[in-house]
Amino acid sequence: MNLQEKIAILGLTDTGMVRKKNEDTIGFDSALGLVVLADGMGGHRGGEVASGLSVDTVINAVQQKLPSIEPGQIDPDSGYSLESLCIQEAIETANQIVYRTAEENSDHRGMGTTIVVLQFYNNTISLAHIGDSRCYRIRKDQLEQLTKDHSLLQELIDRGFYTAEEAKNSMNKNLVTRALGIDPVVTVDMQEDIAIKNDIYLLCSDGLTDLVEDEYICLTINRFSDNLEEAAKQLITKANQNGGKDNISVMLCKINDDFSTKKGWFSKMIAWFD
Repeated sequence: MNLQEKIAILGLTDTGMVRKKNEDTIGFDSALGLVVLADGMGGHRGGEVASGLSVDTVINAVQQKLPSIEPGQIDPDSGYSLESLCIQEAIETANQIVYRTAEENSDHRGMGTTIVVLQFYNNTISLAHIGDSRCYRIRKDQLEQLTKDHSLLQELIDRGFYTAEEAKNSMNKNLVTRALGIDPVVTVDMQEDIAIKNDIYLLCSDGLTDLVEDEYICLTINRFSDNLEEAAKQLITKANQNGGKDNISVMLCKINDDFSTKKGWFSKMIAWFD
């Protein structure tokens, strides 16, 4: 199914006010309902190389494999859909490529990247991530963070050293505990959920979330829910007004219509949530 008419997808990225180059990379395939964002780090040009390689690899791998997957198939070992395993394998392939590239080029030694991948299919999402780039969902005007950061700060919050409020002023904000390309093998966090008409999904780098409060993000997206480009521009502008200390990437996806591949009880259940 071509999802281009079912789901609106928009992405913008900005260097910010301090950095000389943009090490974030964004990409999507509207027809497949695939959205990818990566925030690179390390080495001479290493960050942009790592993020660019990762996004390109994931998109190419999913483009090759996803169309051959029959909807509704579940892997008996993992319990995940084949669509979820498709993006997981694509990220693992990207990890191997970035790691090998860094090993073979001393200028890129130690480079890595965060990554967050969102795949829409059959009124469902598969969400995968590594690092502290995030995915949020706005449903019925309420903002919910779907991903959990792989960061030192998040670990300290989990252990009770910080409250969420205290963490906003911490100096440990940008220390990630897991990144793509640093080790030959990486663990990908995976989740699946139902997608509902009028849901809006936000993928973003920490250049946004470090400088813009959740309340402002929610209000802005709700205000411009019919104009995703303007919503993204407003969020980037706000981050830059607040200092623009990092690259800022914003990707927005709005579900405009049912995109179930099989009508019946599943579609009726989705309609009940709508």
